[in-house]
Amino acid sequence: MLPALWVSKTGLSAQDMNLSVISNNLANVSTTGFKRDRAEFQDLLYQIRRQPGAQSTQDSELPSGLQLGTGVRIVGTQKNFTTGSLQTTDQPLDMAINGRGFFQILLPDGTIGYSRDGTYHLDSDGQIVTSNGFALEPAIVVPAETQTFTVGEDGTVSVTTANSAAVQIIGNLQTADFINPAGLQAIGNNLFLETASSGAPQVGTPGLNGLGTVLQNTLENSNVSVVEEMVNMITTQRAYEMNSKVISTADSMLQFITQTL
Repeated sequence: MLPALWVSKTGLSAQDMNLSVISNNLANVSTTGFKRDRAEFQDLLYQIRRQPGAQSTQDSELPSGLQLGTGVRIVGTQKNFTTGSLQTTDQPLDMAINGRGFFQILLPDGTIGYSRDGTYHLDSDGQIVTSNGFALEPAIVVPAETQTFTVGEDGTVSVTTANSAAVQIIGNLQTADFINPAGLQAIGNNLFLETASSGAPQVGTPGLNGLGTVLQNTLENSNVSVVEEMVNMITTQRAYEMNSKVISTADSMLQFITQTL
């Protein structure tokens, strides 16, 4: 009975962690460009009491053996990088990537972060920055007397100014993609960092070589499905209750033994 207590304890811990993953998904249901996480479970080591395939006699062998599991654990969380729904806005600095790819963001320490959040602003110098003031890479500076601001699907940024009606190209957005986006390290602020698992970034022009196009006046919503997360939460709750019931049952059996013997 004591092994049952420890096995169910691992089940409680795993389901508690799974609920944390689900709650984080639900908390970010309105976060622009957020990608939902999925907890991955793995069974623990087994105690081999009778080896499968061992000889039971000289001419016969055990068909299955006796293997006792020791519980479960969560070995990782995987990001789901499916594209969220696209929402049209009236802000010319709002951008979304329709397909694969990430915007490149220059972080204060000089490294490059990657984001699906296309909510951009202008700083005091006219440079396009994120909500935290991190500059878009490559840097794009909008002239002070800009009348219209246009971003093409291939990332070409053009403006017209009060002094001239002629269209001026002021920069070109470049996006980056990874062989394994799920290997990126999430650091918060809607940003990811390159890791050895993600592979090196493949930077290119939007719309070419498999990269998604850039859509202006558009934002990508979170890909969290509230209904799916609610179902997962109910399933997790029931699994937690069943593991709690195992502990209660084992406790009752131990209580019976201590009171009877």
